[in-house]
Amino acid sequence: LECDLAMNLVGQPLVRQQVMKGVREFLENQNPVKPLVMSFHGSTGTGKTYVSSMLVRYLFQGGLQSPYVHHFSPIMHFPHAEQVEQYKENLKRWIQGNLTNCGRSAFLFDEMEKMHPGLMDVIVPFLGPSWVVYGTNYRKAIFIFISNAGGEQINEMMLDLWRAHKDQEEISLQDLEPLISKAAFENPQSGFWKSEIINEHLIDVVVPFLPLKHHHVKQCIISELIQQGLEVRPDIVQKVADSIPYFPEEEKIFSSTGCKTVASRISFYL
Repeated sequence: LECDLAMNLVGQPLVRQQVMKGVREFLENQNPVKPLVMSFHGSTGTGKTYVSSMLVRYLFQGGLQSPYVHHFSPIMHFPHAEQVEQYKENLKRWIQGNLTNCGRSAFLFDEMEKMHPGLMDVIVPFLGPSWVVYGTNYRKAIFIFISNAGGEQINEMMLDLWRAHKDQEEISLQDLEPLISKAAFENPQSGFWKSEIINEHLIDVVVPFLPLKHHHVKQCIISELIQQGLEVRPDIVQKVADSIPYFPEEEKIFSSTGCKTVASRISFYL
């Protein structure tokens, strides 16, 4: 996993460091006191889904298709605000049932910024350091929350750094954590709003995903061409990279969509 992250995840030094530290410490502990809870934050296309799928691919046979990996999306699983109480009941039963089948399960919650406030509090008993919940020993489970919240604030800070002629590698987690906290955890529209998950400090690892520069996008394009078994032609790489929108308007430093649209754009230029 560490090698794969180093080789294939572009422009995310903090992600590699945080994810590896959290996962290694958790898996090496034969008797963890609580499940591993990670929260991924950043703009679209910066690698949040990519890293979570890579993580489960190494930990579970079959990766995202494994019967022990469970993926929740607000739009698909919890679409209607008026049904929140029913969703709470369903979610609690679902997690409880699956942890009874396999204590070493993984639960991925996508687009946390779109979750109904209050919904996530039903999973609080599964995240803390209690020994047994509902008759299930669940301390070896992994929970990953994925959110665009905080992305804007991370991007602003990265622009300030760039304007101050500082390098992406110079930014630390301590610089970004307060920004993420304010944007994701103190926002009334967010799934984390006034959540016990935050009040009880149940998140072990906060992982900020940084915006990607032009040369990072080129690396993504090269990887995608190789993956598709296509020839890596510098002119194609350049054309695809130039077709992607960048911000801010004048300087065009960071990709507005990260690497998200790279795969679909390649066919236009072949």
